[in-house]
Amino acid sequence: MLKKISKTLLVGGAALAMSAGIVSAAETNLRIQTHYAPETVSGKLAAQYIDDIQTMSGGEIKVEMFYSSSVVKSVETFDAAATGILDCDMTGGGYQTGKNPAFQFVGDIMGGYETPYQQLSWLYYGGGLEAAAKLYNKFDMELIGWWVYGQESFASGKPITKVADFKDWKFRSPPGMETKIFEKLGAKPIVMDFTEIFTALESGIIDGADASGLANNVGLGLYDIVKYANFPGFHSMPSDHLACNKAVFDAMPASHQRIMKVAMEALALRTALTFEKKNAEAAASLRAKGVTLSQWAPEELQKFRDAAQATWPEFATTPEAKDLVEAHLAYLRQLGLAK
Repeated sequence: MLKKISKTLLVGGAALAMSAGIVSAAETNLRIQTHYAPETVSGKLAAQYIDDIQTMSGGEIKVEMFYSSSVVKSVETFDAAATGILDCDMTGGGYQTGKNPAFQFVGDIMGGYETPYQQLSWLYYGGGLEAAAKLYNKFDMELIGWWVYGQESFASGKPITKVADFKDWKFRSPPGMETKIFEKLGAKPIVMDFTEIFTALESGIIDGADASGLANNVGLGLYDIVKYANFPGFHSMPSDHLACNKAVFDAMPASHQRIMKVAMEALALRTALTFEKKNAEAAASLRAKGVTLSQWAPEELQKFRDAAQATWPEFATTPEAKDLVEAHLAYLRQLGLAK
């Protein structure tokens, strides 16, 4: 009888201990902001990532998600995460070039890789993550991963089929390295806010625009005004990131850290595949509507890459930037995309 009672107590005690373990399991509570609206393709992809990490953690990771930069401005998201207003930034490193020009080379490399898969390969297998980690850690942040939607395409009022076509071409450009590259190629970049592109094209202030990928440009209505584009794109392939407050990330259980990083790899693949399909659909639709799409010849693509890569040293003015440029060039040479 005593043996039976002891066995019962032992089994019951183990069950209670297991139950207590479940109740006391570590929780991770995160506040994450993205600049994407929830109804956009990228917004929906971000929502899928959040659902993935919450589900895979059995509910131990809980996320309060803020879309459309509803807490702070997009450019302020990184600092808000670093200082504890938020926990994680789901925008992109390109917003932080004012802190260190090295962020140009994790935000939008320009004239580097041909596909999202090559760019992601550099991050995970070409030494990129190690080089980028030093940069992010310097600002008390941890880079969790990238999601890259692919090459952007121009919208233009005239054919843009080769480098010579850039001469005197007035187009909307984001600030930074892009303006320098295109000025060297004879274009006249005009820096303006994203929200002003449609009106500027409509009024003739600009002849074209560097806005986004082909499908997103369609959504903006740009090809209702101008009837030329290049596809596939080649000049710009921004990297969106997920970066979290380093102290917050370091305090998370190892299992939660692994879930967040592996789920980012899944998001990266899902994003690249999704936009490959969306852009192909947009291309077919535009051709049917009479929009001319130009695919650049390899020798013309190389001319642009040479000009872009010749501009990189002008922005590699800090140790972190130099390390990133060297890491990119080493990998691009392996791929035959740099000399």
